[in-house]
Amino acid sequence: MAQTIVNPLVLAVVLIAGVLICVLPRAKAIIPFLAAGILIPIDQVLVVGGLHFPMLRVLALFGFVRMFWAKLSGKDEIFSGGLNGIDKAMLVLTIFTAIDGMLLWRVSGAVIFQLGNLYTAYGVYFLLRFLIRDEEDVKRGLRVLALVTVAVATLMTYEHFTGRNPYYEVLEGARARAFSSAADRGGGFRALGCFANPNLAGPFGGFMMPLFAGWWLKEKRDRKYAVPGLLAATAIPFLTGSSTALFGLLGGICALCLWPMHRHMRIIRWGIVGVLAAGQLYMTSPVWHIISDVSLSDGSSSYHRYQLVNQCILHFWDWALIGTKNYASWGWDMWDLSNQYVGTADTAGLIPLLALLAILVYGFKYLGRARKACEGDRKQELFVWAIGASLFANVVAFMGIGYFDQIIVAWYALLAMISAVTLAARSAEKAPKAEIEIAQFDLPLRSQAVRSSIRSQRYN
Repeated sequence: MAQTIVNPLVLAVVLIAGVLICVLPRAKAIIPFLAAGILIPIDQVLVVGGLHFPMLRVLALFGFVRMFWAKLSGKDEIFSGGLNGIDKAMLVLTIFTAIDGMLLWRVSGAVIFQLGNLYTAYGVYFLLRFLIRDEEDVKRGLRVLALVTVAVATLMTYEHFTGRNPYYEVLEGARARAFSSAADRGGGFRALGCFANPNLAGPFGGFMMPLFAGWWLKEKRDRKYAVPGLLAATAIPFLTGSSTALFGLLGGICALCLWPMHRHMRIIRWGIVGVLAAGQLYMTSPVWHIISDVSLSDGSSSYHRYQLVNQCILHFWDWALIGTKNYASWGWDMWDLSNQYVGTADTAGLIPLLALLAILVYGFKYLGRARKACEGDRKQELFVWAIGASLFANVVAFMGIGYFDQIIVAWYALLAMISAVTLAARSAEKAPKAEIEIAQFDLPLRSQAVRSSIRSQRYN
């Protein structure tokens, strides 16, 4: 696409939202960013000097201005609590993905493409980390997400029953002709709402659901937001006709249901590992062949998902260094990298894949420690657990889709919420270490003072 395709109304909304991001108090700037960032389709594109700026990148530009001004004035730090493990893993993931992509293709277009991805990732993630700093910011973000989820579910309900997407029909855009009509699967229309694919719209609802469930249990005064958000988020996966969406929702529900066993999760985790290991020894096919046997909708491509994982494992040495160009030749439809883990591995190599896994590991690790730190406050424990359930819903959804449109706003918002909710627990862990270091530093001084006192007593 070499020309600007953007609805004037969309551009006006984005510019207004951008100005609000810059001028509103930090606590309220998240409202226009989340609303515009998620609801505006990714195919609304402004082309400047050959460079493509989807509206999310335009919003990110205003975010950079806001963060630069905050840094220049010295009022706020970008990362509340400093860089944590999730932030560092995100930096490794994005930087090495960009470097490996440039080295793999070695053309100017790849450089521009990867720099554009870096710009988007840092603009969205850094801004959300800057705006979501504590639990009050988390609650404010959840209120916006609840309203956005209701709007998305309303649009998708209409689309599911009529086969028409008025959003793309009215706003138009680069892919409006294809997206204005819903695809048919199993006698039902696959709604996509404002997203670029039903497999992206569905996981959005799937991992919003546990968030709203935990929020509903914690905050009575916010239930007027949490209940509609919860109902809308639960409905969205069913409106897409997608197994990926339904599995994401099911993953979040199963994680919530494990709450009564939250004190025995280590046993459960190792039990799962043991079952998979035993299955590998017993089964004639590899244990990941289970993926091909699981489907929750007609026309599901579960066998394709299995082959993506299988071929990725079989061709490990082809992609491990910096990724590969040849994954499409590994089998039928292998060009369709509808798996976040496989897509990262095949196109960028082992280091970005490990960084992606590290983001998930740090997320669960921080949430586990935060839950233990608030033992006795049952509502807070349940809220932290629900955030973990939302993270697990993404772990499951990643098996069926790679995030590439505005769903990254909701995904990065979840990571920012994890950093904010776990900040107190992480700070408490650092405090004892600091006290020990101070005590170790003070001990020689105190000993010297004692010796001086004894020496002075002898001479006196």
